[in-house]
Amino acid sequence: MTDPVYRTILLFDIEQYGSRDDVEQAFLRRVLYDVVDTTLLDAAVDETARLRADRGDSVMELIDTAVPVPALIKTLLTETPALLHNKNRLLATSARMRLRIVLSSGYVAVDELDGWVGSDLNHAVRLLNSDPLRDALKQRESDCVLCVSEGIYQGVVRHGPLGVRPEEFHRVTVGTKEGPTVAWVHGEAGNSTPNPPEAPSDAEGPDAPASRRSDVQIYGDQYGQAGGTLHGGQHFDFTGRARDERR
Repeated sequence: MTDPVYRTILLFDIEQYGSRDDVEQAFLRRVLYDVVDTTLLDAAVDETARLRADRGDSVMELIDTAVPVPALIKTLLTETPALLHNKNRLLATSARMRLRIVLSSGYVAVDELDGWVGSDLNHAVRLLNSDPLRDALKQRESDCVLCVSEGIYQGVVRHGPLGVRPEEFHRVTVGTKEGPTVAWVHGEAGNSTPNPPEAPSDAEGPDAPASRRSDVQIYGDQYGQAGGTLHGGQHFDFTGRARDERR
């Protein structure tokens, strides 16, 4: 196994890939490769400065640290969504592709089977498959969503480099096998479930505030009931009919 080397880690994953048939999956993989290659080309990432691993429904890229991370983030926020939109607008709904994207960094080694090894890589994969990131993509109409690690946010995003606005990211906590970890997702946080309306109190009476009190006048015979006023409950006067009968 090679010695671990510090790299920028970039991951792409196709939403609902397993629900597609073989023909659709093959097509989506070609589209994914095109989007990833064009994204990295726009970010001025030379082919010699990147190493790719294919995982079927996802692609992992190890990028040389000489590539500026701010430029990479800006490209992921602007060019990648535009690329996906231009491709999806020409496709049937069943063939459209939506992506979860994670940008992280850390030490990664390559073993004798050309496999990638490293806890930092495992951490990035945990973010890619996390519920907060999946939910973020489901809750928006855009074709992709970007998540950055705590290290990328604190080291780059929060300083607001040109084309990157830190206020557009929100903090999430991701539960992993190693314990909870913090990450940052681009875009607004999902709406929380509103609290149910407060049930009216049974103790309301004539002295209840006007905003919570209803007055209903009832006139004429209503199956033997006549007259009366409703103040949050039914109060009828039956003495009138009895007085008439005694007359």
